[in-house]
Amino acid sequence: MHIPTPEELKAKRVALGLKQAEVAQKAGLSQSMVARIESGTVDPRVSTLAKIVQVLNVTGKRKLMARDIMHTPVLSVLPTDTITRAAEIMESRNISQLPVIEDGVPVGCISEAAIIARLGQEGLTGRHIGAMEELMEPCFPTIPPETDLETVVQLLQEHHAVLVIVRGKVAGVITKHDLIALIR
Repeated sequence: MHIPTPEELKAKRVALGLKQAEVAQKAGLSQSMVARIESGTVDPRVSTLAKIVQVLNVTGKRKLMARDIMHTPVLSVLPTDTITRAAEIMESRNISQLPVIEDGVPVGCISEAAIIARLGQEGLTGRHIGAMEELMEPCFPTIPPETDLETVVQLLQEHHAVLVIVRGKVAGVITKHDLIALIR
């Protein structure tokens, strides 16, 4: 078992961008105790040292956020595009839904389920299966890039995709497939 030196503790704290007071508060110690341990003027108990190491280790594990797993560019269609165009994109990219985006802002989505339902109503010829506005479904949920992975997972349990918004515009998309890819 490696017991970190005072210099190693200080170097790790500084590398993580933490102040002694932050480490002390999270470890349940005084700032002066952390300072004395880092300077080597006090020989801490193993339990005290373990608290500091725990804080440094937990802080060192950065949580995944939406910006870390989103992908760009976002494939999308315009509200004025034809259903045929949407179907072609879905088929060529092997995806089952697309956001409908106008001027960078999501206005809805189109899914192969909606297209197939309309085909069932119109017949399999698909000569006129309707305009995008007729088949468009509600927008995917939107989140900022700082959204934590746990929230993204919860949203994707209810929705096919999540759009990441930066300065009011779509910057990325996260799908269930993106989460599955994290397992590898």
